[in-house]
Amino acid sequence: MKWGIHFDIVRKEDKIAELEYKMSEPTFWDNPDSAQKITQELNSIKSGVDTYKNLVAKFEDAQTLFEMGIEEGDQSLESDVSTEIDEIKSGLESLQLEILLSEPYDANNAILTLHAGAGGTEAQDWTQMLLRMYTRWAERHGFQIETADILPGDEAGIKSVSLFIKGHNAYGFLKSEKGIHRLVRISPFDSNARRHTSFSACDIMPEIDDAVEVDINMADVRVDTYRASGAGGQHINKTSSAVRMTHMPTGIVVQCQNERSQLQNREQCLKMLRAKLFEIELEKKEAEIAKLEGDQQKIEWGSQIRSYVFMPYQLVKDHRTNAETSNIQAVMDGDIDNFIRAFLASKAAINK
Repeated sequence: MKWGIHFDIVRKEDKIAELEYKMSEPTFWDNPDSAQKITQELNSIKSGVDTYKNLVAKFEDAQTLFEMGIEEGDQSLESDVSTEIDEIKSGLESLQLEILLSEPYDANNAILTLHAGAGGTEAQDWTQMLLRMYTRWAERHGFQIETADILPGDEAGIKSVSLFIKGHNAYGFLKSEKGIHRLVRISPFDSNARRHTSFSACDIMPEIDDAVEVDINMADVRVDTYRASGAGGQHINKTSSAVRMTHMPTGIVVQCQNERSQLQNREQCLKMLRAKLFEIELEKKEAEIAKLEGDQQKIEWGSQIRSYVFMPYQLVKDHRTNAETSNIQAVMDGDIDNFIRAFLASKAAINK
């Protein structure tokens, strides 16, 4: 049983010891943001190591059961062995995700934005469904969710939303979700019960800490303040606490209204603007590399990545990896790890 070498358990245990030592220092909580990040990283690594050790124990139990069944000629043990193997397989798939997250910013928090496409209420309802899906997914993985900005739809759903999803490897997992998500269903808003196709755009960026240099000339940024809308109580509706920033050279617009003070909303806006400008620079570098390698595939934000078909049949299919499932309800409840795993595995295969 040499899984420990493959999953680099020794290095992970050394990292756990290193992080626990940092946490024992008297000044550890002097910087709450740094402390929280280290705590999240420690919990994530510990969880992976514990999962590995549990899988080893399960494997040994299954091996013992198998040998007992052979020795005693007891076929009734076959189902027990089969159950253990299924659980081991599922656990190995989860660990595989951790191994595939090796790029420089995979460990970072993620900034997720959703924008409803053309189609009015239908597209806005679809965008709200996707928001629920990603919220459920984040909760399953123990990530913290903070809403920076949300714009309700005219009749139902939402026009746009921006979230901070905080936790170790949040960006690494969610980067697979960037692109256009397409829904085909019988519209609940159509009195004639016709089939409609709706689109929503998902953008994913890593939250960049101050150690990464991102050049922002504030003279190029127009800052507008306005009264926050929607839920939030009387305070935010009576003061101009919401902030919108427009980066004039690129046309990037970011806004935040969910913090209670204008200063906090301004800080959140700057985080989103830094992330977006950083993402643009990364895409430029990727485009240059693709050009040098003779890759003619476009690297563009507007590529359709996945279709969710509710009618005339039920199927969710990722067009990049061909991963698919007919269990639509599970997907809409946040079970998207099989799509994430397929995307990361395909990237790892390309980069070999």
